[in-house]
Amino acid sequence: MRRIAIALLVVLFALPAEAELRGHGGPVKAIAVSPDGAHVVSGSFDQSAILWSPARGAAEAVLRLHDGAVDAVAFLPDGHFVTGGEDGRIALWRVDAREPVRVFAGTGARIAAVAASPRGGLIAAATWDRRVRVWPVEGGDARVFEGHTETAVNAVGWTPDGSAVVSAGYDGTVRLWPLEGTPRVLAEVGFPLNALAVLPDGTVATAGAQGTVFLVSPGGGVARRLDAGTAPLITLAANADGTRLAAGGIRGSVAIWALPEGRLVRSLTGPGLPIWTAAFAPDGVLWTGGSDRRVRRWDVETGAHLGGAVAASETEVASDHPGARVFRACAACHTLKGGSANRAGPTLAGLFGRRIASVPDYPYSEALRGMDIVWTRETVAKLFTLGPATYTPGTKMPEQVVGNAQDLEALLDFLERETRG
Repeated sequence: MRRIAIALLVVLFALPAEAELRGHGGPVKAIAVSPDGAHVVSGSFDQSAILWSPARGAAEAVLRLHDGAVDAVAFLPDGHFVTGGEDGRIALWRVDAREPVRVFAGTGARIAAVAASPRGGLIAAATWDRRVRVWPVEGGDARVFEGHTETAVNAVGWTPDGSAVVSAGYDGTVRLWPLEGTPRVLAEVGFPLNALAVLPDGTVATAGAQGTVFLVSPGGGVARRLDAGTAPLITLAANADGTRLAAGGIRGSVAIWALPEGRLVRSLTGPGLPIWTAAFAPDGVLWTGGSDRRVRRWDVETGAHLGGAVAASETEVASDHPGARVFRACAACHTLKGGSANRAGPTLAGLFGRRIASVPDYPYSEALRGMDIVWTRETVAKLFTLGPATYTPGTKMPEQVVGNAQDLEALLDFLERETRG
């Protein structure tokens, strides 16, 4: 196991108890709340997990273990928690320790979601190799379930009695994996699925590329549809008694339904950037995280945001330059001035004329370290014309291109102006 770098936080992220929680350097991909509500853990594209104290409105520790984005977090019934990431590893943590209790063997595939059995003792994971895996908490080999027909299995959960795992994925199916018995398909919706939540009565809520939530009955088949519009949905969460269901989407809003009647109660609106993750606390407060790097909490009954919602683009790219608008998509991961500490990407300060993978304080992938690229207007233009995966294969940068020639020129002008020493 490589050396684990732990940053203990004293006052860096100390905030009033009702403020939004700021500390991640990249989009917040996963959130979980402890069974007693005393702790929240969040995972981010910045390769860290942060353990928060909601009562103090402060971070207790930043945990750095994973070599890649931390896409999945979950609490166990006993208060331990797990993190899973792009590196294919899962780590088990105690809230009072700063090193993992155990690291489960790498899968070789990205961990998209994790879930702890309500019985305790087992951890399930959805992985991007068509598989669902279940590990004993005490260690040992994983049990592997196969059946999904597309690579990305995106969501996983447990039936209320802990007797079976439920999964959903890019192949558009919801599948049941009994620990004893025969696996089966519970529903097939015909388009990619991103999220699921299991209700106390065993109903499985699932959603994905269309703005619809499907309620799948425990015995199989879609029992009901809840319409949230046309934008893709990327996260689902249900409260403890199953009377509220939250669905977060790519356009930055969260729809709240009352169950079982299926009535849309309200829509929570933040800064307009994608909401990647949501989780209910035992007291019914909803926690969300998204592309603006913030961890927020909401009163779902009143719609009140417990802490001011401020878009990152308004506070960090305060410029009327036409290229600033294009750069705002990059601002969640990169600074224009200063260092890279706790950001998902390296600082862009001094970008032009700099060799690729040369910022001292940033942990680049080995693939980038071996490339012979110097950043100029021409090479940056190639990056955003061809896309990072094509121009810099092996990068952890999200895939994105700037297809409009005027936008690209404006972005290059803006970067040249703003990244000078």
